[in-house]
Amino acid sequence: MAIYNIDNGLDYIKEISFKYEKEIQTLLECNLKTLLNLEFIRTEYALNNFRIDSLAFDTENKSFIIIEYKRDKNFSVIDQGYAYLSLMLNNKADFILEFNESQQSTLKRTDVDWSQSKVIFISPMFTNYQKEAINFRDLPIELWEIKKFENNTISFEQIQKTSAKESIKTISGNNETVEIVSKEVKVYIEQDHLQKVDFETRELYESVKERIIGLADNVTTQPKKQTIGFKIDNNIFCDLVLQGKGLKIYLNLKSGDLQDQKQIARDVSNVGHWGNGAYEIKLSDLDDIDYIISLLKQALRKNKE
Repeated sequence: MAIYNIDNGLDYIKEISFKYEKEIQTLLECNLKTLLNLEFIRTEYALNNFRIDSLAFDTENKSFIIIEYKRDKNFSVIDQGYAYLSLMLNNKADFILEFNESQQSTLKRTDVDWSQSKVIFISPMFTNYQKEAINFRDLPIELWEIKKFENNTISFEQIQKTSAKESIKTISGNNETVEIVSKEVKVYIEQDHLQKVDFETRELYESVKERIIGLADNVTTQPKKQTIGFKIDNNIFCDLVLQGKGLKIYLNLKSGDLQDQKQIARDVSNVGHWGNGAYEIKLSDLDDIDYIISLLKQALRKNKE
């Protein structure tokens, strides 16, 4: 990806290399909340002859996240990723203890959704082989590329799957660790939500999704256990919950930040709910969709700042 400064014509901004893997690790650990919306737990966490580069916690999904930093191109993301997940699932008490010793709050074993465990690999570059290896629709492994440039800036971008139709379970018979982990860890896709609702709700969702995706060029979806999130610049700006009849839309705005003249959004900041943000909109048809899209634009703009 070529980057230029446009202040005085077009000046090419050169990419420069990270000297050490530790430089990437320190940068990420100091900015985990900003870059990945995760809480930092521990650096260099050692357990059973394994050493995890960074241990983090996803407060939204109530799950532990393992982060590894790589400059070496000769490693298997599948084998290494599932080895770390197996380590976690076989030593749950140790991970909870580490959380409790490093955080202000106390975590119980039942507070963790182990099915949402995940491994994230971060590197300046992944090989085509490594990128192709993640093309399974239910793989609990993510690849993120980080690059540094001479004007003291970085780029940080997730490698997207290109043809994720097959399940990782199709190869689990050849790998005992993959098979065992796959029984407990679950990666959700849109179909998991769509198959639970009637035709009318599916049609309503597709119509709303099309309008949301059209708000900006880089809007992406992130299906989770209870919601389907919509992201801009790695930030979720709204969540959709598919119900038996209709949808619930959650706007990722703080209480008081939404300009809603028709007052169709309910402030749920003090009520338990699945989505991000303080506002909930119930939707059963497309009659008011243009106005609702105007509210969604507010959430999108706020989460791009």
